[in-house]
Amino acid sequence: MPHIHLPEHLPGITGLLEYRLDTALPIRELTQLLLRGDSSLSEGERELIATLISTRNKTAFCTAAHTSAAEMLLGDGTLVEQVKQNYETAPVSEKMKALLHIAALVQKSGKAVTPDAVERAKNAGATDREIHDTVLIAALFCLYNKYVDGLATALPADESYYSLLGKRITEKGYMRPPGGYPPPS
Repeated sequence: MPHIHLPEHLPGITGLLEYRLDTALPIRELTQLLLRGDSSLSEGERELIATLISTRNKTAFCTAAHTSAAEMLLGDGTLVEQVKQNYETAPVSEKMKALLHIAALVQKSGKAVTPDAVERAKNAGATDREIHDTVLIAALFCLYNKYVDGLATALPADESYYSLLGKRITEKGYMRPPGGYPPPS
């Protein structure tokens, strides 16, 4: 049960973002820019970073939502599960392994990111912007995970909700739709 009154039909982060539209707007804008904006990393690769962080933080709602989105964008649920289990042995590029390693270090502590980790990413072909954006995506999802868990948001009653949510965020992005999310009739 959530620690504060939230719209019952909006589990997870969606209910929190509806609760405070003023604080939600900049968070949504940053998420849209980082995960759907111009980048040399694919949308699927950026969703993998979000998925890895949420998995490591054990945030059930965010893990399921971003797993769904990553699977849809990459067209490969097995790959997403392999990354969640062990990104170092998953069949992704060396650059992506190095970036996921940086993200995993950020999840522990920003100070855990070492010059060696950054050098590994650069040697694998990562640009300064890709390293920057990886750190920022990882930090942002640590914020989201703590936000969702810190207010004990509800999980959806039906697991199929995650497929619908994954479809919504892959097709429409992270911005609030006009009119919000009315309760089901």
